[in-house]
Amino acid sequence: MKKNKPEWIVALVLLGLTAVGGLFAHSAPARPGPSPSAPGDVAWMLTASALVLLMTPGLSFFYGGMVQRKNVISTMLQSFIAMGVVSILWVAVGFSLAFGDSFRGLVGDPRTYFFFRAVGGATHPDLAPTIPLMLFALFQLKFAIITPALITGSFAERVRFSSYILFMILFTVFVYCPVAHWTWHPRGFLRGWGVLDFAGGTVVHMTAGFAALAGATYLGRRKDHEEGRSHAPANIPFVLLGTGMLWFGWFGFNAGSAGAANETAVLAFLTTNTACAAAMLAWTFFDAVRGRRPSALGAAVGAVVGLVAITPAAGYVTVGQSLFIGAVAAVISNVAVHYKSKSTLDDTLDVFPCHGVGGIVGTLLTGVFAEKVGLIHGQTATFVRHLLAIGIVGGYSFGASYALYALTDALITLRVRPEQEDAGLDMSQHAESF
Repeated sequence: MKKNKPEWIVALVLLGLTAVGGLFAHSAPARPGPSPSAPGDVAWMLTASALVLLMTPGLSFFYGGMVQRKNVISTMLQSFIAMGVVSILWVAVGFSLAFGDSFRGLVGDPRTYFFFRAVGGATHPDLAPTIPLMLFALFQLKFAIITPALITGSFAERVRFSSYILFMILFTVFVYCPVAHWTWHPRGFLRGWGVLDFAGGTVVHMTAGFAALAGATYLGRRKDHEEGRSHAPANIPFVLLGTGMLWFGWFGFNAGSAGAANETAVLAFLTTNTACAAAMLAWTFFDAVRGRRPSALGAAVGAVVGLVAITPAAGYVTVGQSLFIGAVAAVISNVAVHYKSKSTLDDTLDVFPCHGVGGIVGTLLTGVFAEKVGLIHGQTATFVRHLLAIGIVGGYSFGASYALYALTDALITLRVRPEQEDAGLDMSQHAESF
């Protein structure tokens, strides 16, 4: 197969999945489960699932507004296309790898829910005790969608579209699903250690952050970055619109992770909003203290960092602690962005300093503050295991992602040609302009 025909590789993978799906196009019948569904929980989780899906278009506006005008459409499409690719992959095998019968706490059996073969309207005693299993699977799908979309900000303006799709497939199968199994499956080994991740600090933000670091390292620097040329964001109102959509959708992301319409969901809703607000203000005021003008871009990035940091802790901490988490994460990420800007690392949209570092800070502070089991309650074991989890998830996500970039590059040239980069990805990849 010729390397200069990349669309064939991606097309064959996706067409193969849809063809096999025709043979398994049935779900388990909607029969009574171990316990009946709770209508209130079902209604809330349907709403939460929709809210989380909204975050991916929100991310596309957030990222799209930050890049150069010639790359706005390509950057936004990289997020949008994840909704299609990951949805098919999740039904085919992703849900099984993340939540299927556990193999030594490392990964799920791909046969358990192959093409949603046994996913129906019944409840599940461990995964979905009060809602249909298919609703739980749909809710988790939305997390799987946004994770590879988050990575795209690190290699924006220089990646080939077809190679990105292939990398997204490989990342979901070999990085996201195993880490989700470790952390969220009842028999996952990190969960067995007592590691707490309420809504995705490790599973979503650390995997995406470290994969972003690997991607920026592997693809190398843009020509503009090498020559020290900066550019103004294409559309700050897009960034603000995306931030608003993310803030709104994150209520489903975090409060929905309670799995029910209960007090924990309300607590997660409250801590999410508080941490976001605190981080937005902390980022803005920290810029002012350092002699910078308060900016819309800084406020937007700070708000997102607060949302990232509270994610692993949302249902385990008090509202006062969430304020501290948001503010501290904003200052640390702000400093990380500053030092990254002084380095040769070309992480275009600061994915690692914001999502990777934000996820690390949130996970550490979860180990400090978590109700009854955190460090402030005298439980040093929880904090130590969170430290270990950060090392394991970070190391695995970086190493595996770097290998997947290399594999993708061997099959499809990963980076666009210099003349395509100069022309912009909107025209060179999609023949469209903003």
